[in-house]
Amino acid sequence: METYRNFIGGEWVDSHSGEMRENINPATGEVLSLFPKSNATDIKDAIDAAFNAFDAWRLTPAPKRAEIIFKAAELLLERKERYAREMTQEMGKVINEARGDVQEAIDMTYYIAGEGRRLLGYTTPSELPNKFAMCVRMPIGVVAAITPWNFPMAIPVWKIMPALVAGNTVVIKPASYTPKSVYNVARTLEEAGLPKGVLNVVFGPGGELGDAILDDKRVSLVTFTGSTEVGTQIAEKGPKTYKRVSLEMGGKNAIIVLDDANIDLAVDGIIWSAFGTTGQRCTAASRVIVQKGILKQLTKKLIERTKTLKLGDGLNPDTDVGPLVSEAQLQTVDRYVQIGMQEAELLCGGTRAEESNLKKGFFYKPTIFGDVNPNATIAQEEIFGPVTAIIPVNSFEEAIEVNNGTDYGLSTSVYTRNVNRAFEAMRDIYTGLVYINAGTIGAEVHLPFGGTKGTGNGHREAGETALDECTEWKTIFVDYSGKLQKAQQIE
Repeated sequence: METYRNFIGGEWVDSHSGEMRENINPATGEVLSLFPKSNATDIKDAIDAAFNAFDAWRLTPAPKRAEIIFKAAELLLERKERYAREMTQEMGKVINEARGDVQEAIDMTYYIAGEGRRLLGYTTPSELPNKFAMCVRMPIGVVAAITPWNFPMAIPVWKIMPALVAGNTVVIKPASYTPKSVYNVARTLEEAGLPKGVLNVVFGPGGELGDAILDDKRVSLVTFTGSTEVGTQIAEKGPKTYKRVSLEMGGKNAIIVLDDANIDLAVDGIIWSAFGTTGQRCTAASRVIVQKGILKQLTKKLIERTKTLKLGDGLNPDTDVGPLVSEAQLQTVDRYVQIGMQEAELLCGGTRAEESNLKKGFFYKPTIFGDVNPNATIAQEEIFGPVTAIIPVNSFEEAIEVNNGTDYGLSTSVYTRNVNRAFEAMRDIYTGLVYINAGTIGAEVHLPFGGTKGTGNGHREAGETALDECTEWKTIFVDYSGKLQKAQQIE
């Protein structure tokens, strides 16, 4: 049984608690390894290390910081297959999706390495003669990242790499269900030459460790991806110690299928968006808003396709849908399905998979509800599992209204052949991501990622916005007139 340690101050060290937590394969129930069940003292040690390393790291020229990050990208690329297989073992997603997760981490690492020779500010004319004005970015200090289990490498990398290239130091608390993937990121950066203390990893449960992060004034930013409930608590507590808080929380994403859509293409997009990653994506399509003119035809094809999906261990190349990450997540999904049975018509699925080869894992049959009211619980609350709800509408206008009628605003997809409708949808949909004739999933690292309303608090990750949450703007005036000059025309 492999046993792992925390990474603090450039060393792999035991937790002060002395307790360990089993890392379990959700497809088989097998115990893969043991990771620390750390406590608040471990978090304090990690923040100490990050705080002490900050000055030397921020004074390292950004291009030199970027060279280390670029080398890390090269190492991630070399190890892609191994890291993907280990991810599938601990999280459950099918191997091709795990490869995509690692590839997204690779892409982000290469992309951010390029920022080491940009980190762009700007110059602008001063209103006074013989005076120079400019703005530059500066690092904010210690960044604490709290990351989820559904993208156990991509999301941590989205947070770590921009913070590092900008000159910050990092403490990360990865999800308890998927510690190995962040361990692999830390090992990679260590081997790429990252100085001691610049990245620190503390494994363990969220409650005590999260509170310790929020209580420490030396942490300048908490960047969090996870549930709306926990994100709301961070939003309330973080500002009390003058922290910046960046939140990426829930979604209740919809695919809108209009009467003129390519139905087969729409079905492909729904299957991928609703049941890819077993529905465990913040961008998963848990609503399908369909104009009534094609409702019967689309529903029939969707049910037929869904029933052909093969459940199994994600390492099996024939598997279409892997397990949920844990028994607790399975029970949450089943609870929502039971609610759905009281609210709508169950069209397929709706039960735990009981086949002999699946009994040891956390498998749930892909589930579709039909004739769902837009205000039903299953149409309003995030389920985070292989469940989607078909909502009939009469018109394009009603589809947009239903789409916008939730507390979330992350991702929406529209299937139509009408270019005018497509542009109207792009204008009127109130989500951070909009796809035309594609599913609700498929973020690219060079574009901003994030949502509106209850999905987040206005920040965007990736793209040119990746540096915004982890840097401060500094405005600089250089007066070379040799005399006192007063702005705003004061004499």
